[in-house]
Amino acid sequence: MATAASPLSTTTLGAANGTSLASPGIHPPVRSICCIGAGYVGGPTCSIIAARCPHIDVTIVDINPARIAAWNSDPDPLTGDLTGLPVFEPGLSDIVKECRGRNLFFSTDVDEAIRKADLVFVSVNTPTKKSGVGAGYAADLHYVESSTRRIAQVATSSKIIVEKSTVPCRTASSMRVILESNSRPGIHFDILSNPEFLAEGTAMRDLQAPDRVLIGSLDTESGQCAADRLSEVYENWVPAERIYMTGLWSSELSKLAANALLAQRISSINSLAAICESTGASIHEVAHACGLDRRIGPQFLQASVGFGGSCFQKDILNLVYLSESLGLTPVANYWKQVIEMNEWSKNRFAHKVVQTLFNTITGKKVAVLGFSFKDNTGDTRESPAITVCRFFRRELARVSIYDPKVPEAQIHADLVDREHDATGVVAPQGTNNVTVCSSALEACKDAEAVVVLSPWREFRCENLDWGHIYENMSKPAFVFDGRAMLDAEKLKKIGFKVHAVGTGPEKTDAWL
Repeated sequence: MATAASPLSTTTLGAANGTSLASPGIHPPVRSICCIGAGYVGGPTCSIIAARCPHIDVTIVDINPARIAAWNSDPDPLTGDLTGLPVFEPGLSDIVKECRGRNLFFSTDVDEAIRKADLVFVSVNTPTKKSGVGAGYAADLHYVESSTRRIAQVATSSKIIVEKSTVPCRTASSMRVILESNSRPGIHFDILSNPEFLAEGTAMRDLQAPDRVLIGSLDTESGQCAADRLSEVYENWVPAERIYMTGLWSSELSKLAANALLAQRISSINSLAAICESTGASIHEVAHACGLDRRIGPQFLQASVGFGGSCFQKDILNLVYLSESLGLTPVANYWKQVIEMNEWSKNRFAHKVVQTLFNTITGKKVAVLGFSFKDNTGDTRESPAITVCRFFRRELARVSIYDPKVPEAQIHADLVDREHDATGVVAPQGTNNVTVCSSALEACKDAEAVVVLSPWREFRCENLDWGHIYENMSKPAFVFDGRAMLDAEKLKKIGFKVHAVGTGPEKTDAWL
């Protein structure tokens, strides 16, 4: 197993009310796990732990009774699938069905689950702050703090506390202070950092065959013991050489750094896509040529309307705030530009749709295929589709939307969640000009343009009857491919006018 490169000093540790986080202690092997937070991270992660560790009882708790009820929902009587789960991930339903009631439990009894657990994952939401100091950049740690207080107040035995949420660097220090100040005398806690590196849509595969498992701890006897106990859990299915031990602060920062670097690649390739569209170059060819360089590689060089999801933007903003708080303004400005490029990419794409449709979409029907931020997930957090659809609404278009997994209520909520965009322009109230459809064919009927915003496989030319769509659209019929995933030549033969991200105007020799 890899070991930490640079041990951390433990001189900042203290004790209060008889509680010591630095005192030596040997944690017993983990036999009971509590996960606070039944969302996109906690649910899939702990379901896999239950499946791979049948000797460990895993209880996932949440204060939201509706969410827990969804995790405990009955299978579909026809298919047997757990279609009511609050999180959609390919393969998750089968894992939950296998383990639920055996050693996997979902409950609202948070206190009881904490009391009986040897190890507690804190896997709660850490959104970007909307008000107060650091608004717009810093992470809101309200849920982390409240969970930590609850652990301290109800725990009757020593425990390993694991940061699973994405948190700013040195969050463990704040958690330590809360635990020291609120726990019973003689109770011992060790705090670990174990960030998740999941990609929505492939989370189950990522969990079962991870590139790495990162465990950060303090360089104390009990801290190392706690890290070893968590490592033993993962070693039930993860090769030991993929479990990397590091310092606590390095582990916390590594998650922010990894997401920032991945998002940077997306913004970089999208900036090049704009150049391609103006010069007639192909972003597919440029990305392929660059990806052949083994120093670069092909991953995350797929041009698109922009990146979304719960992590990239939030973590970059967190990194910006951290840099500014450390007085590293040039570093903050550097990472801020990644976000600005992403916003520019989304707005550039939306403007191109309007310009191509003769500079107005007022009263025109625009079909949007895909509302989730990527395929194989129902997650819409920071989805580019939200920005683009809001833009269409401000231009008074009639917007019809189809997504295979996003519920209609979620789409409407996302489109009325905020009245003003970054420019301060007021969006139309309500969603009267938005129709959520049950199929792609329904969404596209009588539309003047089809805009593809999520890369679902069912939208590809070999899976969707684009000929039928063309016959039932107004003419000229336009397709705007925000994911550069469609066979443009095939669509053009049908009769469509096609505009794809990273592809320039029709090739011509007239200027040679």
